[in-house]
Amino acid sequence: MTGTKIPFTPEQAPCGKRSGGERLVDDDGYGLVIRDQFFECGCRRIRHEYHDGSIHLSAIRHDGKRVKDPIEPDHGK
Repeated sequence: MTGTKIPFTPEQAPCGKRSGGERLVDDDGYGLVIRDQFFECGCRRIRHEYHDGSIHLSAIRHDGKRVKDPIEPDHGK
């Protein structure tokens, strides 16, 4: 698997600030899909889809605290 990093324009980060950053997209072609967002402010949004169809979503603020992030539709970004 080789990930692709794509820059994104500022959007609301898990801390509430608007921040740009990079989106990492990785796919093994067999059902494992990793989509992580790394914000310039230090926050991170994680979406991992596994081979069995389960999905793990989480958001971490730049200070290391996990937050309940509203679930947004995945547009394949």
